[in-house]
Amino acid sequence: MAAGWVLAAASFFAGLAAGFLGGLCLILRPVQGEMGGREFRGFMETFLRYADNGWGKAYNYAWSMGMGIGPIVALVLLRDDPGSASFVLTAIGLGIVIVGVYVVSNVWKTPQYKVILAWDPDALPASWEADRQRYFNINWIQLATTWSAFILFLIALLELPR
Repeated sequence: MAAGWVLAAASFFAGLAAGFLGGLCLILRPVQGEMGGREFRGFMETFLRYADNGWGKAYNYAWSMGMGIGPIVALVLLRDDPGSASFVLTAIGLGIVIVGVYVVSNVWKTPQYKVILAWDPDALPASWEADRQRYFNINWIQLATTWSAFILFLIALLELPR
C-alpha cells in the first residue's frame, strides 16, 4: 500500500516535469526559434530569472526531487521482491531520471544557460544559432526522459499486487 502511494507521487512529479518540458519543447521552442539572437538572449534572461527564483525555483525543485526521491523510497519498500515488474520498472525509471534529468541538467543544461547569458546582445558570437540549437536539443532529451520516467512509474504502479 505504501509503495503504491509513493509510486503515485513519483508519477505525479514525473508528470509535472513531462508537462513542463512538453510546453517548453512544443510551444515555447517554436516561438524561440523565430527569435533573432538578441531577442532569444533577452527572453532567456527573463525566463531564467523566474525559473531560478521564488515559485519557479520551488516548482523545479519539487518535480526534480519528487521524481528522484520517490522512486528510491519505492525501491526500498519493494526490496523484498526485486524481480517484480514494479521493482524493475521503478529502477529503470530512476536510472533514466538520474541520467536524463540530473546529469543532463548539471553537465549540459546549466552550463548552456551560462553560455547563452554570456552573449553580448550587441555583438552576438558566430556560434549563437548552434548554441541555441544545443539548448533546444537538451530540452528534447529531457522531454523524452521525463515522459519515459512518467510512463515507467505509472506502469510500475499498475503492476503492484492488489
